[in-house]
Amino acid sequence: MIFDTHCHLGYDGEDPEPLRQRALEAKVSLILNVGIDLESSRRAREIAGRLQAVQYSAGLHPNDAGKLAEEWPELEALCRRADCLAIGETGLDFYRDWTTPDQQVPAFERHLCLARELDKPVIVHCRDAFPRTFEVIAGNPGTRGVMHCFSAGIDEARIALDLGYYISFAGPLTYPRSESLRAAAAFVPADRVLVETDAPFLPPQDRRGKRNEPAFIVRTVEKLAEVRAIDFDSAARLTAENGKRLFGLLDRA
Repeated sequence: MIFDTHCHLGYDGEDPEPLRQRALEAKVSLILNVGIDLESSRRAREIAGRLQAVQYSAGLHPNDAGKLAEEWPELEALCRRADCLAIGETGLDFYRDWTTPDQQVPAFERHLCLARELDKPVIVHCRDAFPRTFEVIAGNPGTRGVMHCFSAGIDEARIALDLGYYISFAGPLTYPRSESLRAAAAFVPADRVLVETDAPFLPPQDRRGKRNEPAFIVRTVEKLAEVRAIDFDSAARLTAENGKRLFGLLDRA
């Protein structure tokens, strides 16, 4: 059974219940529905409360870091709830200029400090910002988490692993030009690799240009199995076990 460790159910107004049913039919046994601001974090909690085997996180995406002062008090309260598995999505995004680095870095550090206090994993978004992201994590020791939708190569993966983080691969692993990403997927130790969809974004190659959903994670697991020279069931099992360990679901079980 497969664990989609990062998606955004209901993000674009789609009814999450059929998405969950199709995921179950595709043998996706667990879904982590990730918040990116206060509204989506509230919605993620609500969806997790009514759909089987859906969990949630709460956080503020770097592109929304300008809302930190307004939204943080309630976001922090959500993060402190026992049923909230993780802190984030947070991190740095220097690809877009919707918020400045001077806004993003303090917001990222706020999440890291709370994660350390609560001993919860951090879900890290990083786009065109790997050196600074690693610098901020290293400057806030004592955290653990995942580099979500990893988009770099072996060198960056090695640094993230040295910081104690897991590496999660999404649909881009299946794209023809993603050779360095596939090299990283082969390099990451078996106990630190995860899979995700980031749905409704980043569909696998056979769905390019279309809306993504958790059921389509099967293609990413297939590609991960191929690059690691293992069978599909082994890839599904090890990534699911890793996800359960990182997000505390083994202890809950």
